Amino acid sequence: MKQVAFGEERPDLSPREQLLRPMIDAIAQTMDLYGSNYSFGQLYGIMLFEDRPMTLEEMKNIMNMSKSNMSYGVRSLISSKMVTKLDEKRERKDLYAAETDFFQAFKNFFTLKLQREIDVMMETLEAVIPEFEEFTKASNTSEEDREHCLKDLSKLQHAVQYYNWLQQFVDELQKGDFFGNLPNEFKPFTK
Repeated sequence: MKQVAFGEERPDLSPREQLLRPMIDAIAQTMDLYGSNYSFGQLYGIMLFEDRPMTLEEMKNIMNMSKSNMSYGVRSLISSKMVTKLDEKRERKDLYAAETDFFQAFKNFFTLKLQREIDVMMETLEAVIPEFEEFTKASNTSEEDREHCLKDLSKLQHAVQYYNWLQQFVDELQKGDFFGNLPNEFKPFTK
């Protein structure tokens, strides 16, 4: 694929590349909705349709980005498991490939994000709840503070229930249980 500049007319692009531009843009917009950088979403879209592993240099040329930004973008996509660094090399350069299975990409992306949320919140809840319980039982706590803390404690315990449920959801998503109930025409894509 040739250099991408989504905001301008590009007569040098092939008909296929012109047809793919709206899809690559939609992928970038979607990834942006979920907290990924828009240009990294474009890169993922390009790699998805490239149908071959790419080097950082090739990506840099297509995206017209600096090498440092490109490297950061690829690391970001690798950490969200949207892109994989391959063991093989081309002319001593590392090769990277996009995850082409949308079901797997969804699973990878959301389990990572949700697990991070669960870990942060549960660690805090586990630290804060005992302090609230202790404060409500303390003899020097005013009745007004005790009532407020009991209401707060109820909200925190509700949060624990939610994050326990969310952990079960993530565990099932990671195992792929949700995809087992899909009709055959919606089963994960394989090359």
